[in-house]
Order: sequence, then C-alpha cells, then structure tokens
Amino acid sequence: MCAELLPERITLDEWGYPLVDDTPLEGSQVEHAIRAARACPTFALLVHEDREARGHRRRVRSDR
Repeated sequence: MCAELLPERITLDEWGYPLVDDTPLEGSQVEHAIRAARACPTFALLVHEDREARGHRRRVRSDR
C-alpha cells in the first residue's frame, strides 16, 4: 500500500518490505509521504522532520 501512494520514493524488496529514497521531500510529496506512512500495514515507515535543516526538510524513513 505505501509504495503505491509514493512510488517515486518507495519501492519494495523481494519480501515486500519498503525501500525508501530518503532525500528531502518537496512540496506535495510531504502530504503523500504522510499518507503512505499512515497506510503502511507493518508500520515500517515514518516521516522525519529535520528541524536543523534550512526550511525544516522532511524525509521518509524505513523503520525496519
């Protein structure tokens, strides 16, 4: 489910676990990333806000 909501940043490995491109998110990708993290059936994703980075950049991270 999560890979379908953010295919430009999330692919699945051979066992179906998410592989995440953790470069900073831009614009509407933040909303899509939050939806993908909430929809992840294994709760393996989280959206991390880097408050120390200029502009408070957000990234998607795998928690597995």
